[in-house]
Amino acid sequence: MRHRKKGRYLGRSPSHRRALLRNLASALFLTEGDFLFEQEEPYINGRIVTTLAKAKEVRPLVERCITIAKRVLPLLEEAKRMEPTAPRNSEAWRQWRHSDAWHDWNRKMAPVVAARRRVLRMLGNNKEAVRVLFEKVAPRFVDRPGGYTRIVRLAKRRVGDAGVKAFIEFVGRNDRVKQKKAIRPEFAVQPSQPSEPTSTEGAPATVPAESQASGES
Repeated sequence: MRHRKKGRYLGRSPSHRRALLRNLASALFLTEGDFLFEQEEPYINGRIVTTLAKAKEVRPLVERCITIAKRVLPLLEEAKRMEPTAPRNSEAWRQWRHSDAWHDWNRKMAPVVAARRRVLRMLGNNKEAVRVLFEKVAPRFVDRPGGYTRIVRLAKRRVGDAGVKAFIEFVGRNDRVKQKKAIRPEFAVQPSQPSEPTSTEGAPATVPAESQASGES
């Protein structure tokens, strides 16, 4: 029995399972990167297609990486403002390197470097995926407190084992736009004409037939 046991085995050993999830997470980040050739571009940016079980397993890893990168973005912006404009190894740059301004810059960059190394270890040393994460993906979710991905199940199953297929993608890019309902035209309703009065007021009284017969006699 698997009581209180979290996660899925996916039919793989622990090392194989970790490698699989790292590759899936890196592939999802790399769909937002730059491509040299048109043949390398994904069909839809920010989306990969896999099985439903794998998508559910890789989702926590992807969102954790985005959260780690998002937390250090303010420090990275402050460190960029503190960098000198002089070229590296120039006389002005060397003076800045031995000044107190460099120590302040180093304090800002230390958490950023630690976060990049942490994500790099989680993604299996894929430096390109880490670069895309910190430069393109994380800045898009600065104001979002979680829920960076969505999983949508596909109707067509996988050929072979008939596994349930699904795609996992970043929210905010391929969101469905809810169409507004068409406004039904309103036709002007004409007021109805007043009908003829049906009351008997003012009409001549009718005499019963029996009283007419007795009067004639």
